[in-house]
Amino acid sequence: MSRASWLVKSEPSVFSWSKLVADGVAVWDGVRNFEARNNLRAMKKGDVVLFYHSNEGKAVVGVARVRTTAYQDPTTKDDWSAVDIEPVKALAREVTLEEMRGIKPLSNMVLLKKSRLSVSPVTKDELETVLATGKTKLA
Repeated sequence: MSRASWLVKSEPSVFSWSKLVADGVAVWDGVRNFEARNNLRAMKKGDVVLFYHSNEGKAVVGVARVRTTAYQDPTTKDDWSAVDIEPVKALAREVTLEEMRGIKPLSNMVLLKKSRLSVSPVTKDELETVLATGKTKLA
């Protein structure tokens, strides 16, 4: 069974890739969009996650992995979910939003179509294209 791939967005001033690396694991909580919540709920342990810096930087900067399946978001009693993610490796070269817009195989990427969505699915081809552009290989 092949793993699914995802993209999560975070403002570096709020939670950066370097903070994820330093912490070793993060509770991905605080998502308050139904589509993003449903994407969190679809994540499986071991799925690949592209880590995207939004607002400042606007680039995929690293690769993380889903550590736990979705559970109740601890920041609310309402019907929202969270997952835990852990860092795998930084991209050898950041892949910017501007650059992604010009790469044909990424033209239908959810990040480019629904720019406000904080958690989105990534196809196998999109993942491979971003990793190749970022000069990064996953073991």
